[in-house]
Formats: sequence, C-alpha cells, structure tokens
Amino acid sequence: MIKFVLMVNRQGQTRLSRYYQPVELSRRAALEADVVRCCLTRKKDQCSFVEYKDFKLVYRQYAALYIVVGVTDTENELSIYELVHNFVEVLDKYFSRVIMFNLDRVHIILDEMIQNGHIVETNKSRILAPLTALDKMADG
Repeated sequence: MIKFVLMVNRQGQTRLSRYYQPVELSRRAALEADVVRCCLTRKKDQCSFVEYKDFKLVYRQYAALYIVVGVTDTENELSIYELVHNFVEVLDKYFSRVIMFNLDRVHIILDEMIQNGHIVETNKSRILAPLTALDKMADG
C-alpha cells in the first residue's frame, strides 16, 4: 500500500504532497524533511529503493525534481518505480512545461492514478479524461 507521494526540488522544498494514511500536520514537516534528506543525499549510482523506519521509500529524479513514494514493506518496489515513471509521462503529456502553477491539475492526475493508497489506473488516456472534460467545459 502507498503511504504518501512527495514531489520535491533539489533544495529539499516540498512542492506537492499527498498522504493516503493520516499523519498529523506537525509530524508531516519532520517526516518530509527526513525523507527528503535521506533521498537527496544518495548518489546517482545507488539503488532508488530505501528501507526507512517501518516502510520503504521508492524515488526517481527527473531534472531538478524528485518524486518520492513511501510504501509498506509488502509493496512491490518495481511496480511503484514504474508508477512514478508513468505519472511523469502523464504529466508530460498534459503539461507543456510549467507544472508548479497547475498543482490542482497534478492532484487530479494523482487522484485518478491512486485512490486510498492503491493503484487504480495506469492508462494515460483514461487518467487524462477528467481533465480533458474540464478543459472542454472551460473553453465552451
């Protein structure tokens, strides 16, 4: 099961966070800082799967952006690794360049892919269907 998804820049600033299990707001900042420090300090030739406390971290770097997913010990790391890549491909398909000004759309994409900590959709056109409908309504 997926516990959380973070999008973080190289400076360690969280750009997007989505939690699928309740975490207190006061604890989130400390958790995110620790997770980011753990992933950003790793070298490029090291594995993208990290044992962290009572769960695992799966992360990928795309230019200056890191996407970190916290999962339970029973989750398949390679499937999450590919999910991250699929998520980035969907973002790339929908946005031309600037993602950070459209975080509401990124949340919609993430919600179409993951619900209650489980992967529910990986088909790019199905993921983008609600956004396409919203865009048509806004234009019409």
